[in-house]
Amino acid sequence: MQILGIIPSRYSSTRFPGKPLAMIGGKTMIHRVYERASQAFDDVVVATDDQRIYNEVSSFGGRAVMTSEKHQSGTDRCAEAAQKYSQETGKNFAAVINIQGDEPFVDPKQLLQLAGLFNDPSVEIATLVKQAKTSDEVFSENTAKVIVNNLSQAVYFSRSPIPFYRGKDREQWVMSHKYYRHIGVYAYRTDILQKITLLPQSSLELAEKLEQNRWIENGYNIKVCVTDFEGLAVDTPEDLEKILKTIPLTD
Repeated sequence: MQILGIIPSRYSSTRFPGKPLAMIGGKTMIHRVYERASQAFDDVVVATDDQRIYNEVSSFGGRAVMTSEKHQSGTDRCAEAAQKYSQETGKNFAAVINIQGDEPFVDPKQLLQLAGLFNDPSVEIATLVKQAKTSDEVFSENTAKVIVNNLSQAVYFSRSPIPFYRGKDREQWVMSHKYYRHIGVYAYRTDILQKITLLPQSSLELAEKLEQNRWIENGYNIKVCVTDFEGLAVDTPEDLEKILKTIPLTD
């Protein structure tokens, strides 16, 4: 099965402008993400709307495509990049993995675990979840929670703690039920990726600010894979400083 790994990468960021070009031990962040992704997939491409990022990827021998500045999400950017890369290479891909461009230590094994779900032809979209271990994870509105059914499909994503555990004090919830946190790595069957980007924003998406609810509202199934690993995302310069203090660089 041919898999395409796409790394959406934008220069503009309110909290960390130029983040993909931030240096981490002598290499840019986008360089490190690309190297990790390339350990999982033969075909990896950076999707960007900025010439500086395109030039950086080209400088270390990576592949990049220029995409529109008007995309509202990484999913939209992936859809355009997948079409362009297939046209340029003449390759057809069964699935696309959307790899976060701000996780310089993403685990290649985790990416392969996600890609492996597409060995089942019924899988349309897939993503990763991790069991919440603390009350802070359950109740933080910055953390998306997800309810999963017995078929390992996502039922609903919310910034609220779901399910509501009636009859228990809040501090007991995390010990009384398996709450799952969403890990923001997506994978899509290639034809489904093109379809979901044509859907108008939905009411639940707008309420929660979570695009995956749009897909569920429109009848698409999201297969869920449980993982114990969570990459360290870099949202601010302070995040990067903390990561560099805790993770030794080997190259």
